[in-house]
Amino acid sequence: MKFTALLAASAAVLMAAPAMAQETGGRDKSQDFNGAYVTIGGGGTLQGSDRGETLVFDTDRDGAYGDTVTTVAGANAFSPGFCNGAATGTANVGCRNDKDGPEFFGRIGVDQRMGNFVVGALLEGGHSVARDSVSGFSTTPASYTMSREADYQGSLRLRAGYTPGGGALFYVTGGPAYARLDNKFATTNAANSFADNGKTNGWGYAAGGGAEIMVTNSIAVGLEYLYTDVKDDDYAVNVGPGTAPPTNPFLLDSGGTDIQRSGSHFRTHSVRGTLSFRF
Repeated sequence: MKFTALLAASAAVLMAAPAMAQETGGRDKSQDFNGAYVTIGGGGTLQGSDRGETLVFDTDRDGAYGDTVTTVAGANAFSPGFCNGAATGTANVGCRNDKDGPEFFGRIGVDQRMGNFVVGALLEGGHSVARDSVSGFSTTPASYTMSREADYQGSLRLRAGYTPGGGALFYVTGGPAYARLDNKFATTNAANSFADNGKTNGWGYAAGGGAEIMVTNSIAVGLEYLYTDVKDDDYAVNVGPGTAPPTNPFLLDSGGTDIQRSGSHFRTHSVRGTLSFRF
C-alpha cells in the first residue's frame, strides 16, 4: 500500500509536468537541459519487508551457513521461528515493521542535448534513515535481531531523456551504487557472548526515472523515483560461551556459532523532489 501511494504521487506530478512547462513559454528554451548542473533534493524512502527472511547459522564454523542450532536433546533451538522486523519481546509475536523515513542528497552532472533528446551522466551521494531488520527466537526463550541502514550511499548513473522542445525533461536513469551500511545486533540472551564486525560495504545498482521542469533559464525543479539494491554478505555475529554452560545450544558443535542474515540485499524505494542549478 505504501509503495502504491508513492507511485501514485509520482504519477500525479509527472502528468502535471507538461502544463507546468507551458508556463515557461516566454524563455529561450533552446539550451534547456544542456551542460553541467548541481542538484540538491530530498524525499521519502520506503524499505519493503523482505518476506521469508531468517537468521542462518554456522555451528561448526566452517564458513558454510545453513546449520541447525540444536539442544542437547536434538531439538531445534530456533523452532519458535523468525519474523521480518525487529523483535519487541522474547516471543515471536508483534515484531516492528522495517523503518521508512526521510532522505536527502546532492548530485553533480552533465547533460548533452541533441535536438529533443538528452543524454548525460551524474554522481550522487546522500543519506536515508530507512532501516531493515530481521529477528529470530529461541526456545530459551530469547530474541535475536539484526538491523541495517545506510550511513551514507552514492551512485554513478547514466540518464537518457526526451524534452519536447525544451521546458520539460522526462528521463530514465541507472548505474552502479554503493552504501556504507551500519549493522546492529540486539539480543535478550544474557548468557552467551556476542561480537560482530559492525559496518560493512554494500555494492549494487540504482535505477529509476523522473521529470524536470525549467522555471528560469538556470533553475529546474523535478520529481523522481529511484530503486536501489545493494548486496552485503560480510556482516556476521560471532557467538561465544560467555557464562553459558557447555550444554548451551550455540556451543555444542564447535564451542561457538556464527550468525548471518539469510538475505544479503538491502533494497529501498525512494520518491524525491529535486532543485537544480544549471551553469
